[in-house]
Amino acid sequence: MKIGVVGLPNVGKSTLFNAITNAGAESANYPFCTIEPNVGVVDVPDERLDVLGEFYSTQKITPASIEFVDIAGLVAGASKGEGLGNKFLSHIREVDAIVHVVRCFENEKIIHVNGTIDPIRDIEIINLELALSDLEQVSKKLEKDAKLVKTGDKSLIAGVNLMQKIKDALENNLPARSVEIDGEEEEKIMKNLQLLSAKPVIYVANIGENDINKPENEFVLKVRNFADKEGAKVISLSAKIEEELAGLDKDEKAMFKEELGINESGLEKLVKASYDLLGLMSFLTAGEKEVRAWTIKKGTKAPQAAGKIHTDFEKGFIKAEIVSYDDLIDAGSYLKAKEKGKVRMEGKEYVVQDGDVILFRFNV
Repeated sequence: MKIGVVGLPNVGKSTLFNAITNAGAESANYPFCTIEPNVGVVDVPDERLDVLGEFYSTQKITPASIEFVDIAGLVAGASKGEGLGNKFLSHIREVDAIVHVVRCFENEKIIHVNGTIDPIRDIEIINLELALSDLEQVSKKLEKDAKLVKTGDKSLIAGVNLMQKIKDALENNLPARSVEIDGEEEEKIMKNLQLLSAKPVIYVANIGENDINKPENEFVLKVRNFADKEGAKVISLSAKIEEELAGLDKDEKAMFKEELGINESGLEKLVKASYDLLGLMSFLTAGEKEVRAWTIKKGTKAPQAAGKIHTDFEKGFIKAEIVSYDDLIDAGSYLKAKEKGKVRMEGKEYVVQDGDVILFRFNV
């Protein structure tokens, strides 16, 4: 899973990226500090892995991972090449979802590219640039394919109809993701278009250090209201606090979080929101050699889940021996879980559930 971190210059985007990835991306008080995208691969926090590791006295623990991409700051006119616009937009095209960092704090020492703090204006600047880029792309392809349909090429009709719906939405200041998709064919066409405004979005309201554990300020409330209207997710955090947490060891981090009254780190919040946004979950494999989490889409059936481990597992799938994580831990051992009837043999139609601990039976 690849998540693009975007935002106007000087909103805390690279500070947050550094905090969650420890990648050391340059972060400074001037626009376009980030030019080429910085990439950081982050382990997905999952306490179940540590518990299973002790349970099996395992040699190795391998969590699932997310790739975060810190994309250059954007300015108005990016869709026409202003600032680093064309590069910025091409990098967004490659990600699965967008984390849009929005500045929701006042600080005279940190210059805002537009002079004042206005999160909705900032959101709309980026959303407009994404929409304008999509509108230009869709309009050109629509014009070309519509001509071919008129010559008798009916294979393009579905695409033309979908692109007309997308164009109508964009012209009415709605993102491509707001367009209702009708069936698998339209879903495939939409995916192939790789539209920027079709990407699912999480808005990150970057608040000041002193706003932690206080009622949400007016800026955050405005972001939530805006996001509710378009069905987007919002999380609130302090990039500066996250940066300080990132420099601490495990015990120090726990103490600092307790002092601040923080239950979850920014990374934990982002991961949960990202998984929920993209409809993802994890199943687990466990043994003495390795305990590992595997990320799949919700609704994935057992053979396809097996294929995440190795294609041969899917091709030669026979059965899946499954116990839920909770049942396994409650039983105290795999053998006792079996004796209690908590271990099940499931076939090809079984839909894997979050936290299933699975041993795949296969033959190739």
